[in-house]
Amino acid sequence: MSEAEGIRVFLVDDQELVRTGFAMIIEATTGMIVIGGAGTGDCALEQLRRPENRCDVVLMDINMPGIDGIEATRRLVAEPDPPRVVMLTTFDSDDLLVEALRAGASGFLVKDAGALELVAAIRAAAAGEAPISPKLMRRLVDSFVLTAHAPHPESAGPPPSDTSLDALTAREREILAAVGLGLTNSEIAVRLHVAESTVKTHLGSVLRKLGLRDRVQAVILARTARASAPTGAE
Repeated sequence: MSEAEGIRVFLVDDQELVRTGFAMIIEATTGMIVIGGAGTGDCALEQLRRPENRCDVVLMDINMPGIDGIEATRRLVAEPDPPRVVMLTTFDSDDLLVEALRAGASGFLVKDAGALELVAAIRAAAAGEAPISPKLMRRLVDSFVLTAHAPHPESAGPPPSDTSLDALTAREREILAAVGLGLTNSEIAVRLHVAESTVKTHLGSVLRKLGLRDRVQAVILARTARASAPTGAE
């Protein structure tokens, strides 16, 4: 990300009105710039392969004709040094949310989100955080709790079971719990009285030990563990 330009954002939605509205908000925000947009997944993939369209964050509609947002995300994150993808949704299906997570989405945002939530999600994604609309978090957690014991051949399947947490140190468990609360690295650092770099190091260790792809899976795991714990469990 160029400090001079700020966060470079690419918009993908088959509704031009949505792209235009988001673009107006982003362009009016200091430190952000819209570098392009597309109305289909096919077109988005083609444009994002061009050097001039390299970006930090892609806002991707989950439902589009042709290559949908899930498949477009799967192909995009397989490219070298991919951007962070925040999936746009309208509550159509819990299954789609889970599939988007497995495809590599870094966060989720409802299309009717306000300007402040939109901007915050873009900044969080660019910073390596996992922006997830509060309206969607409960549904994602419920989906993983209900399918926790089902077979998932995908490498980016649901987070591991609670027994995998035994591999974590006490500090790493604290970090994971704080991530599950939706805290940023800087907020966790303040809460635990450690340097932000220390939080990043511990979080990296958590992801590696538990076989998680990114922060959004860590959030789901932390909340799934709480949701599926027996009553009275710590």
